[in-house]
This record gives sequence, structure tokens and C-alpha cells, in this order.
Amino acid sequence: MKKFIILSALGLSFFASSEMNEKLVLLTDQEKSDLLFLREEEKLARDVYIYSYNKYNMNIFSNISNSEQHHMSNVLNLLNKYGLADPITNNAPGVFSNSELQTLYNQLTNTCDVSLNKALEVGANIEYLDIKDINKFKSHTSNSDLLDVYDKLTCGSRNHMRAFVRQLGTYKPIYISQTEFNSIINSSKEQCGRQ
Repeated sequence: MKKFIILSALGLSFFASSEMNEKLVLLTDQEKSDLLFLREEEKLARDVYIYSYNKYNMNIFSNISNSEQHHMSNVLNLLNKYGLADPITNNAPGVFSNSELQTLYNQLTNTCDVSLNKALEVGANIEYLDIKDINKFKSHTSNSDLLDVYDKLTCGSRNHMRAFVRQLGTYKPIYISQTEFNSIINSSKEQCGRQ
């Protein structure tokens, strides 16, 4: 009887484990593509902010680059959970596998070279672009793991955007509507899943 109970428990455990692993494999190609892109997009934000901090020695860039590193880790956790290879094969600042992101990084850092004000505008633009892209990625999935991380990342981007716009004083959004911009800017800093 004892053996039967133990074997039954092991069988149920195996079945539950197999079922859970099966669910982990069920990302669509679009969900996979979105995660891989997002991993490098978060790196782009981090790297541009590191570049700007090194140029202007302004704490906002250092603080937000640290937050972007946390965002990168959140996405990496999803890649690992779902068995996806990390597209970041070289973590050196300014190096990307995605050629579009490589070109964008080069353009953004060139703009940052113009002035501190331009570097702050670049920061705001990056955060708006993140929000726009993640909102699109949200429309591609119903996976709660992905949606949870996407919600945290957009929350962080809204907070970063507020910080950059505070430093700028005036700013006209280019990646989101004026209405969405006003809604974000006129709201309080968010906790992003922290209590």
C-alpha cells in the first residue's frame, strides 16, 4: 500500500511537472520574437544612459541605467524560463546583435553628444519608444508571465519618462500621443509592483 501511494504521488508529480513544462514551451513565434527584441531594447536604454552619464556626469543617467539593468534581468529571466537563447552575446556597452538597434544606438549617442538637453530628450524618447513597443507586445500575448513583466517595464518607463521630462521642463512626445503623454506626466510616481 505504501509503495502504491508513493508511486501514485510520483506519477502525479511527474504529470504535473510535464504539464507545467509543456505550458512553458507554448510561446508563439511572435512572443519569442518580442522577448528577444525587448531584451536588446532594454540594453539599448541602459547603454545610452551609461554613455550620457559618462559624458555629463548627471545622476539621472546613472540611476536610470541601473534600473534598465534590472529590466534586462527581468527579460532574461523569461528567456531562461522559456528556453530561449539570449540575443546579447556581447554585453559591452553599444554592441547589439540586432542591426536596427545598433543603428539606433549610434544615432542616439550622436544626438547625446550635442548637449545635455539633447541627452535628456533622448532619454525621454527612449522611454516613450519602450512604452509604445511594449504596448504592441502586450497585444500579441495572453501569457501571464509575459504580461506581468511587460506591466512592470511600462510602469518603470513611465517613471523614467517623468524624471527626464522634469529635468527638461518642456517636451513634445514623438512616439505616443499627446493625450497619453499628458496622462503619464500628470500622474504620480508609481511603485511598479513594489509595496
